[in-house]
Amino acid sequence: MESINLDKKLSLFSSHWDPHVIADYNENDVMVVKFKGEYPFHKHDTTDDFFLVLEGEMELDIEGERSRTVRAGEMIVVPKGVVHRPRAKDEVKVLLIEPKGEPNSGDSGRAPALKPRL
Repeated sequence: MESINLDKKLSLFSSHWDPHVIADYNENDVMVVKFKGEYPFHKHDTTDDFFLVLEGEMELDIEGERSRTVRAGEMIVVPKGVVHRPRAKDEVKVLLIEPKGEPNSGDSGRAPALKPRL
């Protein structure tokens, strides 16, 4: 059991939309990821989607609703079954928590990320 430096972990990769596992929390993966551009609209049928913005700002588009801006130090939870799309004009750094084995791509048709461990 040791502390984890999020900035150090984020400095180990430069890719976007490529979450990296940094810890295990019960039956969940705790991950860091960098976003830039937009991800396809998708939903997760069996789990909520958790986003904590560490640096920068992201937009979260929700099907049929207004977009939400989520800034550094803020978090948002998308309830299971809600169609959504994260996007960012400039690079944003985010902490994610999701059940082990859950594809980050949901039902989008996009291939899920591999989620390597740092």
